[in-house]
Amino acid sequence: MKAFEFHTTKSIIVERGAASRLAERIRDMDYQSVLIVSDQGVVNAGLLKPTLENFAEQHIPVSVFPDVVADPAEAVIERGVLAAKHCKADCIIGFGGGSSMDVAKLIALLANSEQTLADVYGVNAATGQRLPLILVPTTAGTGSEVTAIAIVTTGESEKKGVVSPLLLPDIALLDAELTLGLPKHVTAATGIDAMVHAIEAFTSKRLKNPISDSLAKDALRLLAANIHTACQHGENMQARENMLLGSCLAGMAFANSPVGGVHALAYPVGARFHVPHGLSNSLMLNAVLRFNLRDAEHLYAELGDVVFPAACGTPHDRAMALLTYLKDLPGELEIANSLREVGIQESDVELLARDAMKQERLLINNPREIHLADAIALYKEAL
Repeated sequence: MKAFEFHTTKSIIVERGAASRLAERIRDMDYQSVLIVSDQGVVNAGLLKPTLENFAEQHIPVSVFPDVVADPAEAVIERGVLAAKHCKADCIIGFGGGSSMDVAKLIALLANSEQTLADVYGVNAATGQRLPLILVPTTAGTGSEVTAIAIVTTGESEKKGVVSPLLLPDIALLDAELTLGLPKHVTAATGIDAMVHAIEAFTSKRLKNPISDSLAKDALRLLAANIHTACQHGENMQARENMLLGSCLAGMAFANSPVGGVHALAYPVGARFHVPHGLSNSLMLNAVLRFNLRDAEHLYAELGDVVFPAACGTPHDRAMALLTYLKDLPGELEIANSLREVGIQESDVELLARDAMKQERLLINNPREIHLADAIALYKEAL
């Protein structure tokens, strides 16, 4: 066995209704001023209300920074850092989807540091000690609550990552009750996003290891078995909890065995056309898997056995069963299944491909090397 390292969140709590009792945990930790980082969608949906009522009951000062948006820009993080300093926060809570959790990570890091956001881009550039950090996902998709990375949109079209163990929170709190009201299309896109994390972690060219493999397989098993129920019967608590746990396991996997070509090509779609991250991944998934089949067929066959445990046949047959299942899934869940459906035309392809080639951090993990001509062909296939 090759030597490897595995890192994840210190404490993971899976408990229905736990978000409405979060202040009780904060009280026991003796924090004096808390900043909750979220977005207007979460606020308007009333998801924060029970949590804030609990803070009032516990007499713990709490402020809310609700300005997170999809694909957050640098200015959002900078405003959040100022908000944390203004209320003298000694604990940061990220409460929402992946963007809210990513912004919370960076606020916790920078509000307690002399470093600026520009200083911490890249791998292990962050130094010092961040503020205590708790992450509470409200979607089952990104797995950000167990990853050591935060993504920021820089300029108009490029995304950069901050990668550091300092971004792993002290607590990830998985409360399935928060996901009950998710619309079907959000449940579908974020669920497929989590599947992409599991698949790319299992097939990563770099840092693939036995622990991430096990987590990726179990994540895909949970997600595939529950995504239809979660979409069609959103009130099904067990399906929602299984999706949330599957997303978390996939996050743990790709945090240690990093994602590749699907994400590299999805990022420009999100940055330039403001397509949600999960949907961007879903739109690029089939084309990239077919491209990788030459080099990753045996790995896709193993994952095919997870989705179809009774399957038999050659590795090619079992790999193709997985690819066919994933190709049909967006249509079955009634979400967009081509780039044209989100406003992308053939005239946009070369620009997207050039953007994708800048994602070297991700491209080096893909099972098969992707060149500019390949990226152009993949975007055209996804049209």
